[in-house]
Amino acid sequence: MKHTYQKASLVLALGLFMGGAQAGSSRDTVALFKNAGQSAAYFDNSYGYAVFPTVDKAGFVVGGAYGRGRVYQEGRFVGTASITQASIGFQAGVQGYSEIVFFEDKRAMDEFTAGSFAFDADASVVAVTAAASGSAGTEGVSGGASGGKKDAKTAGSYRKGVAVFTIVKGGLMYNASIAGQKFSYKARTDG
Repeated sequence: MKHTYQKASLVLALGLFMGGAQAGSSRDTVALFKNAGQSAAYFDNSYGYAVFPTVDKAGFVVGGAYGRGRVYQEGRFVGTASITQASIGFQAGVQGYSEIVFFEDKRAMDEFTAGSFAFDADASVVAVTAAASGSAGTEGVSGGASGGKKDAKTAGSYRKGVAVFTIVKGGLMYNASIAGQKFSYKARTDG
């Protein structure tokens, strides 16, 4: 009975969180990462990037995350992507975050756009110090973002041609788990 209650609670929390989260625009998310010192320099030096405005994550021992985004090559929109994540270990709660994946060169970009691309559990991710907020009410929807440490030295580096940065948007997650991410890519078809 206890396990059934825990599973039901997780499903309910995940549903409420994912249903209530506002997926920000790719443009706003890119601006947020450009204003954060840790990731800003990568825009000028990368071959391309995939940006995921909102990735929703929930877990209770076993967890998962999902988000959709856009892929850019040399500043030009080339397709869409989705991210899924599975994790296991001590974790409880729900969280939303933005993620950007930079590709150092054509080879790294080609690996990502070839189909299914995955990060192992040991992939290095840099958490950017920044804040994003949003609200919805009778007057409409609003959002804001503030980059942090704009003058900070860029943290992180490419690993196997890829650099990953995240910014937490909201929620509460206790996490000491092992996770892996998988991406799928769909090329732009309208020219």
